[in-house]
Amino acid sequence: MLVVAGCADEPSSGADAKAAATATSATTYPFTLKNCGTDVTYKAAPKKAVTLNQTAAEILIHLGVGDRIAGTGYEIEKTPPAIAAQYEKIPLLSAPGAEIKHEKLLEAQPDFVYGSFASMFTKEQSGERKQLHDLGVPTYLTEFDCTYHESVADADFTMLFEEYRRLGKIMGVPEAGEKLASEQQAVVDKAVGAVKKRDKPLKVMWFYSTYEGTPWAAGPGGLPQHMSKLVGVENIFADAKTKWAEVSWDEVAARNPDVIVLADLTRGEPNDTAEEKIALLKKDPLTSKLAAVKGDRFITIPGSHMDPGYGSASAVPTLVAGLNKLG
Repeated sequence: MLVVAGCADEPSSGADAKAAATATSATTYPFTLKNCGTDVTYKAAPKKAVTLNQTAAEILIHLGVGDRIAGTGYEIEKTPPAIAAQYEKIPLLSAPGAEIKHEKLLEAQPDFVYGSFASMFTKEQSGERKQLHDLGVPTYLTEFDCTYHESVADADFTMLFEEYRRLGKIMGVPEAGEKLASEQQAVVDKAVGAVKKRDKPLKVMWFYSTYEGTPWAAGPGGLPQHMSKLVGVENIFADAKTKWAEVSWDEVAARNPDVIVLADLTRGEPNDTAEEKIALLKKDPLTSKLAAVKGDRFITIPGSHMDPGYGSASAVPTLVAGLNKLG
């Protein structure tokens, strides 16, 4: 919402009003934001941004500034058809499923770096944020992951939509950030309004991936936990220590979920796709006996939708439709 002070000089024509609104909403540089505890100054609208992961790139594309992305990395699945043509024009600075290395990042000569995972802003990967700031390259790290995998107490869609607004301001398109936030809030609200009421909440496991045979599931302090609360289900690993927890098949069996939400990934890692996860669950001696597995009580969601990004909002109607269908 724009607040215009003073009525005496109010524009009389529609064109003048539109020009005044644009001027009022435009980003004024330089400005400073506190991001993950660090004050970062943005001196001008970025023209050569590098996104450290696919989800970050997709957000900038939806803000209408995809043509200003000089490179991206860490692809985990196929890009949605609606933005595939734009995404494919962006140079890939890492192997699929891998992170951008510091030297490769610098070769792109970025004037802004945006990432969704703290693990990417390290010496071993793209470089520490301070290191980049000292080189005159401002950064932005999602507030959902200031510390890698750590639970964030207030993780919710309000926090995600504020990230859109901040990125809109950084890129010099604040009105696009506001528009994107409003559109996605409407998607979430509509889906939540369609939730089928139950006397007892269903127990849900958010099954993301496996590592050397060990399952990883969503814990507290992330969007899966927030979505669970929104739609009235119980996340069976809400008591875990991190937002993405290394669990065990014994624990999964003991907690006996009514529904299993599967992350569908195409990184090429073992058991990445939803189809592979279902086969694994049906084969395992413990989980194959679970009612959820026997009854094919699965809901499939693109893996990136479980992390903060443009697809997260659309995960809610998918989740609600699946739960309503399962009863």
